[in-house]
Amino acid sequence: MRIIGIERPGRQREVAWLRDDGRTVSPIAELQAFWREPQRWLEHRNTGGSSLPANGIRRVPPVLPDARVLCVGLNYPAHAAEGSYGTQALPSHPTIFARFVRSLSVDGASLPVPVDEEGLDWEGEVMAWLGTRLVDASPVEAQEAVIGYSAFNDVTARRAQKRTSQWTLGKNADASGVLGPMTPAAEVGDLAHGLAIRTRVNGQLVQEGSTRDMIYPVGPTLAHISRTITLEPGDLLATGTPAGVGYARYPPQLLRPGDRVEVEVDGLGAVHNRIVDHHHRRTPFGA
Repeated sequence: MRIIGIERPGRQREVAWLRDDGRTVSPIAELQAFWREPQRWLEHRNTGGSSLPANGIRRVPPVLPDARVLCVGLNYPAHAAEGSYGTQALPSHPTIFARFVRSLSVDGASLPVPVDEEGLDWEGEVMAWLGTRLVDASPVEAQEAVIGYSAFNDVTARRAQKRTSQWTLGKNADASGVLGPMTPAAEVGDLAHGLAIRTRVNGQLVQEGSTRDMIYPVGPTLAHISRTITLEPGDLLATGTPAGVGYARYPPQLLRPGDRVEVEVDGLGAVHNRIVDHHHRRTPFGA
């Protein structure tokens, strides 16, 4: 079973188990209560608890309103080569940028193309979720703080991203950060062993890589961040995308209204989304 967020009328946002068949969900706790003691809730999962039909529940990211969503840029050698660095030497420290919680969405959500964009670009990734506080952590401590992983599509508005040296605007288009259900870290193991990441557009494979190729692993990256920023339970780290993004193709290929995009990660499942035009733009999941 995997962790999702749900909203029900008259209730606070909740965290729930999504059962393996994908047809039922079992509420665990209100969002704030879950992230106060996430490990306790995961260790005492109740597989026989109340179940609700999944198709009657509105899914939302199980993310705290004040969570930090930090992201690693250019974390795979082939993607760095097709992007900003080419044949240049890579920096000794990872490039970190941020998403706002309001930019996040979930499997099945419609993704609107901003009015000034020709389309959107895909970036299949793995998201790491923190379960304990980190301050000046060692890489081992930081890795042990990771409580789960999910598939993630870091959908990007390239025109907005490329207009300046700062990526904030292009990385925060409405509903553009697609989070899959969280799988507990104990069921995933070490990303260095390699989880395959695949992205498909309208059924065609456009991106394939493995987490074993990450330049900046999760533990050292979180430890590096923790020396400047105190990280809290519920904070997230998007670990970067492998090669194969749309803007680096010749000719460039972007997601346009009517397209369907899927990011699948071994052991973590997949997220599927439909692209719509800017008239459907909204921020349905932000707290």
